[in-house]
Amino acid sequence: MRQSRMFIPTMRETPQDADSLSHRLMLKAGMIKQMASGVYTYLPITKLVLNNIEQIVREEMNAIEGVEIHMPVLHPKELWQESGRWEAYGSELMRLEDRHGREFALGPTHEEIVTALLRDELKSYKKLPLTVFQIQTKFRDELRPRYGLLRGREFIMKDAYSFHSNEDSLDEKYQDMYMAYSKIFSRVGLNYRAVEADSGAIGGSHTHEFMALADIGEDTIVYTEESNYAANIEKAGCPIPEAKTVESTREIEKVATPEVKTCSALADFLDIKLEETTKTMIMKIDERYVMILLRGDHELNDVKVKTHFATDDIRFATDEEIKGLMQADPGSLGPVDAEIEVYLDHQVKNMQDYPTGANESGYHFINVNHKRDFEIGGYGDFRFIIEGEMAQDGSGPVKFMKGIEVGQVFKLGTKYSEAMNLNVLDENGRSTPVLMGCYGVGISRTLSAIVESHHDERGIIWPKSVTPFDVHIVTPNPKDKEAEAIAEELYTTLGADYRVLYDDRKERAGVKFADSDLIGLPFRVVVGRGAKEGIVEIKPRSSDASINLPVGELKQYLEDNY
Repeated sequence: MRQSRMFIPTMRETPQDADSLSHRLMLKAGMIKQMASGVYTYLPITKLVLNNIEQIVREEMNAIEGVEIHMPVLHPKELWQESGRWEAYGSELMRLEDRHGREFALGPTHEEIVTALLRDELKSYKKLPLTVFQIQTKFRDELRPRYGLLRGREFIMKDAYSFHSNEDSLDEKYQDMYMAYSKIFSRVGLNYRAVEADSGAIGGSHTHEFMALADIGEDTIVYTEESNYAANIEKAGCPIPEAKTVESTREIEKVATPEVKTCSALADFLDIKLEETTKTMIMKIDERYVMILLRGDHELNDVKVKTHFATDDIRFATDEEIKGLMQADPGSLGPVDAEIEVYLDHQVKNMQDYPTGANESGYHFINVNHKRDFEIGGYGDFRFIIEGEMAQDGSGPVKFMKGIEVGQVFKLGTKYSEAMNLNVLDENGRSTPVLMGCYGVGISRTLSAIVESHHDERGIIWPKSVTPFDVHIVTPNPKDKEAEAIAEELYTTLGADYRVLYDDRKERAGVKFADSDLIGLPFRVVVGRGAKEGIVEIKPRSSDASINLPVGELKQYLEDNY
């Protein structure tokens, strides 16, 4: 491709409104153009890279017998009502009406559509297992679109869905997908981790996220260097302390604590360590209120609360609700004489003689002991793990790192098939709900993650597997006819075996070299002063060193080094 015919509107200055490295580089390299907040046009370079990523995805999906389809973007409201997600999905679901007032959603994901499709076609277990996938634009009304393609309102995703008659079959496909995703992210050049995760709005019983390691990542990954253990921080299990007998040593006592509303203030007031205090949280869970006690230096993890109580219907009680329920302000709450169920985090289970709120504003109890002073509804892991704590599997202390979610695999079970009546006749002739799996790869997110991982101060450095072109031919002096003739010849001969971008623009040498570094193709061939002697310069983008070669040896060099 001649660069003069290619639309690559590079920029000299760094865009001030770009809030991530990949966003800045892609704007500077003329890869994307913003149309609205979180909505972008993919320009030619980007489209070529996306095509390469999609091809890798297709190859790995075909290898595990995935069948490609294409489903509608426009989703009837009725299908989302069947699954129960029309309201539950929240404000991220983009809703619209047609001219007749019929309501639709722009698809953020396709569980409802694919379930409705297959329930009309699948009647017998003999047609299972089946796996379908598509690569398509999705829509989510993000509250705060940011980081360019990493968090947009319109994006490209590969979503796949599998259908099974038994758990063994679902387990096998889940493992197939897990391995296929591992191959995909290795092939595109990402340093990634597969981590245990929460299923979120998709639902299901078991899931892993594939996280590309990057400083800009919005997710925190918990891992150990001593093992393969890795989990999203929302899912990472906290160590359960060894059980010990807790015996009260002091009498409970009520003390005035004016203006003490936080655990830090209470620790200072009582002259004790923060970890010797407790904090009281009140949650509304399935229309009932529950009190959860944590150690004062720990933070409540609402995902773990959902898991413990096996429900998505949870939220923090409002200040008004707390005041009406406990007759005290939030900073003075405690379990003694509370008329709601009390649950303790595992760390509180081994504490004794600890302070709690007295359910009277401005007062606390000290020397509180569970079982003696209040009844317990149960124990659980309700908090976020802290860096340096022992991993749940005992492999070593955990460390934290940031990651970009680029893929996720789910076991959905019968969540959608039961709600939407996707049943087949089993081998005994009985109607049974189909087991489902769901598997997504963020195609446009993966592109951004690649840029975040492969760059230097001059621009992008594309991995061979996804690069838009292999070789960039540059003529520094547009007026040098002899050099231009050799460049034209190389454009033809190299183009037979490689994807070549030829910078034939009437631009200054400095502009051409800056753009070449910015675009980041694997090899740059400079046809300049040595052209009269039949010598060209070749430089790998990943290296600062270049070498001079006779034109006749250039092809062999590429064969040996690419």
